[in-house]
Amino acid sequence: MARDERGVTAQSEDFSSWYNELVAKAQLAERGPVKGTMVIRPYGYRIWELLQAELDQRIKDTGHENAYFPLLIPESYLKREAEHVEGFSPELAVVTHAGGKELEEPLIVRPTSETVIGEMMAKWISSHRDLPLLLNQWANVVRWELRPRLFLRTTEFLWQEGHTAHLDEADAMRETLQMLDVYAEVARDIAGLPVVPGEKTPGERFAGAVRTFSIEGMMRDGKALQAGTSHYLGTNFASAFGIQYLNQGGRQELCHTTSWGMSTRMIGGVIMTHGDDKGLILPPKIAPYQVVIVPIGRGDAADAVRGAVDGLAGQLKAAGIRAHVDDRLHVSPGFKFNEWEMRGVPLRLEIGPRDLASGTGLLARRLGDGGKTAIGLDGAPQTLAAELAAFQSLLFQRAADFRESRTADVNSWPEFAAAVETGWARALHCGQPACEDAIKAETAATPRCVPFDAPAESGPCVRCDMPSAYGKRVLFGRAY
Repeated sequence: MARDERGVTAQSEDFSSWYNELVAKAQLAERGPVKGTMVIRPYGYRIWELLQAELDQRIKDTGHENAYFPLLIPESYLKREAEHVEGFSPELAVVTHAGGKELEEPLIVRPTSETVIGEMMAKWISSHRDLPLLLNQWANVVRWELRPRLFLRTTEFLWQEGHTAHLDEADAMRETLQMLDVYAEVARDIAGLPVVPGEKTPGERFAGAVRTFSIEGMMRDGKALQAGTSHYLGTNFASAFGIQYLNQGGRQELCHTTSWGMSTRMIGGVIMTHGDDKGLILPPKIAPYQVVIVPIGRGDAADAVRGAVDGLAGQLKAAGIRAHVDDRLHVSPGFKFNEWEMRGVPLRLEIGPRDLASGTGLLARRLGDGGKTAIGLDGAPQTLAAELAAFQSLLFQRAADFRESRTADVNSWPEFAAAVETGWARALHCGQPACEDAIKAETAATPRCVPFDAPAESGPCVRCDMPSAYGKRVLFGRAY
């Protein structure tokens, strides 16, 4: 297999190996001692913190409050909503012994929290004046993955899960779509992912939901990644847990509930959407270091450079730029350049004695032709802020152009099969789960969503020739 000088498999040779090697070499995460678990290293966790902060602020800005609920859930809770427990049963981790004895009732390690939060909602809601109840939880969950991959599918992962209760379907649907919009905004504006929002087909709905919506991103191998989901649960969980309210007419009514979540798989999405054969490429808004400054020089000259570099770093930090000075003496400047390129830092600034004498530094961008540009140190904070904004936009546009180049409208089965080999197919579809199963069996592709912005169109299903069910094309692709 082709490898670069740092030993990373080329994307074109083996995308999976490229990904696994990069996660380790960029110091993002390591495998944990239990199969399927991961240890998120400080650099990777800082990316999560930055993404989390952006999402958390938007959650709060839309009126939600953070709370926390137990990790352990009584087995009987999950059994109250039959479709929900059936959907999660293969992935459950169950505690049967604790305190040196067998438990009277097994406990489920939280796979998601609709049930335990539903139990609390039933206690907290009594009147229409208590609605809407808008809750969010930042937590870990456990789903026993058979084929784990760091960040993308791990047995334990981090996420936020929103849970809300409403007077009626209309209000709950507004909530469901509002939070999908929030996810799309974070993906687009913060992570640089040009996602497609839409509704899942019945065969792809969340277990127990009436309607499920998602945002779908294309990775650089042409596969799809579900980057966030939002569910309208109807009155299914309200009925199971007695979540009801006294309406203005004095009658008891069931609440309409929602749930929605985004997880650490977004970091995997960032890696696979933006990375290249040289390594990681981070959007500036979630880069732990937006600018790395490398001082160059020896002896007395090095001391002068270091003093100037420290002062510049202070100016950049005061301007809100996350700057880092790499002053390690035991490695060469070339080693540093390669390492920070591997780790995806958007901008690198080199400053040596000659640069200092001329009042300039050499700027290297993570994307581009590899050339370097001299910039004035006096105006560096303003120049670098503009460069970071341009880099963020460039990454998004690059990903959007790639997605469009790998997405095709198809009208025949041979066209469909060819399109999903390398990307996505937009096709008319009958909506029957049996047809979806047959498509998956033959091509490994699944319906990702029915895009909101797809134009109205009718005709026969691309595979079975039955009439299309959605009045528009469905997005299909192979997925993580």
